[in-house]
Amino acid sequence: MTSGAATEPAPRNRVPGEFPVRIAPPDLSHWRAGNFGLPGFIQRKASTPGPHLMIVSLMHGNEFSGAIVLDRLLRQGLTPQRGTLTLGFINLAAFDRFDPTEPTASRFIDEDLNRIWDEALLRGGRDSHELARARQIRPFLNTVDVLLDLHSMLWPSDPLLLAGSASRGLELARRLPLPGLVVVDSGHAGGRRLIDHPHFVAPGGSAIANLLEAGQHWQEETVTMTEQTVLAMLALHGMIDAPAAPARASRRIAMVTHTISPTTGQFAFVAPYHGGQVIPSRNTLIALDGTAEIRTPYDDCLLVMPSLRASRGHTAVRLARIEAG
Repeated sequence: MTSGAATEPAPRNRVPGEFPVRIAPPDLSHWRAGNFGLPGFIQRKASTPGPHLMIVSLMHGNEFSGAIVLDRLLRQGLTPQRGTLTLGFINLAAFDRFDPTEPTASRFIDEDLNRIWDEALLRGGRDSHELARARQIRPFLNTVDVLLDLHSMLWPSDPLLLAGSASRGLELARRLPLPGLVVVDSGHAGGRRLIDHPHFVAPGGSAIANLLEAGQHWQEETVTMTEQTVLAMLALHGMIDAPAAPARASRRIAMVTHTISPTTGQFAFVAPYHGGQVIPSRNTLIALDGTAEIRTPYDDCLLVMPSLRASRGHTAVRLARIEAG
């Protein structure tokens, strides 16, 4: 199947070994069939009533830190003490293409699966591998009370939770002890993420969603952050006893105000910035887009997930104002 949609290219001029793969992909053969009619999804229920918590991984096929954690918990026999727990592996076809010598090449098959959660698109006539998979999953979303979507990042960045646009998403993020940075945003111009699906953001609704960006791809510390956050989410909803955990992280809440996308093929940052870095002074030059200068719009401007080799039309960085602790 082909989508006709623009794809997100791998970083240009990649140097072999620039993105070292220090963890191995998990063996997910036990979970591929699923156990309730949705391939790749395992559901376990308690006898005591409670919420339906869904935790998903592999939205992007090469981001498998979350899959390592979910596989580990399933193998340990995790069953919730209350409510319903669903653990999912979304883009298994892209995951199956992962090659540690070309680790950026298996993000998706046809198009970014985390830009297509728009009801008009899901009900429309266009087709792709990712749209077919999203259409499989969509009918089950209406049963979910809380969603945690597990991701990692290509470029250096502090771990963060994306709370989305609904105030209830921020309320959920505030209740988790980590990671230390919570970002409130309205999504991407390129399409809706799963956490932006109307089930989770519609006014008057109650379902809540957060997205975890746990750290850089393919690093042990990213797996650790993912596991700590997943266990904290499970404990928050009474599904497991509260785990021994590090002290609550120093909390920063940041509101995205600007999204910077290159308009030329000569976009470049003036320094190797990392995500979560704060630029102290307003009007600081941070990038050049051809001859156009990109400057910070206010003091203490936080950089959200800068992509150090962004392509034209794709997000290079989001700028955020720190609102609260």
